[in-house]
Amino acid sequence: MLHFRSARIRRFTVIALAVFLLAVSIPLGLTLARRMGEPKEVSAMRRVEIPAWIDEDIIRVNGAARRGISLEGLTGIVIHYIGNPGTTAAQNRNYFNNPDTTVSAHFVVGLEGEIIQCVPLHEKSSASNHRNADTISIEVCHPDESGVFTDASYASLVRLTAWLCRECGFGADAVIRHHDITGKACPLWFVEDPAAWETFLGDVDAELLKGEH
Repeated sequence: MLHFRSARIRRFTVIALAVFLLAVSIPLGLTLARRMGEPKEVSAMRRVEIPAWIDEDIIRVNGAARRGISLEGLTGIVIHYIGNPGTTAAQNRNYFNNPDTTVSAHFVVGLEGEIIQCVPLHEKSSASNHRNADTISIEVCHPDESGVFTDASYASLVRLTAWLCRECGFGADAVIRHHDITGKACPLWFVEDPAAWETFLGDVDAELLKGEH
C-alpha cells in the first residue's frame, strides 16, 4: 500500500510540475516569438537607456491608449501639441493613463520643460492615425490658444527630438508634424507659422551636430 501511495505521489508531482512548466513556457514563448518578429530597429529600442533628464512614468496597458503592441517599423518622429492649453505634462500623462482614454504619446513635454515618457520606445502609441505603426510621438504642452510653446518647452523639445534622432539613426528630415500625416492643424504653431517649423528643424540639426563632437 505504501509503495502504491508513493507511486501516486510521484505521478501527481510529475503532472503538477509539467502543468507549471507549461504555464510558464507558453507566455514566455509568445513573448519571445513577438520579439523575434520585430524589425531589428524596433528591437534595438528596447535596449535604449533613457537619460536622467527624462522622467519615465509609463502608463498601464489598457487596450486603447497603450495596447502593449510592438511597432512594425521605425521611420520617423511625429510632433504634436496638446489639445488643452495650460495643462501640465503630468496632467496629460495621467489623462493617458485613464482606463477610458484612447489616446497617448511616447513623450509629453511640459510648460516648464519637463519631459515625461508615457509609452515604451518599442511600442505603438495612439497619436498619429496609421503612422502609430512606425513612428515615435511627442506631445508638447502650451500656455494658451495660440499654440506657441514656451521657451522652456521649445528647448526641451529640441533636445528630446535630437536625442531620439541620434538613438534611431535619423536626421532631422525624419521629423514630421501630425499635420503632415492627417492635415490636422497640429502642432498649431508649426502649421500656422511654417518658418517656425523650419527653424525648429534647423535647431534639431544643430543639436545633432553638437552631440557628435
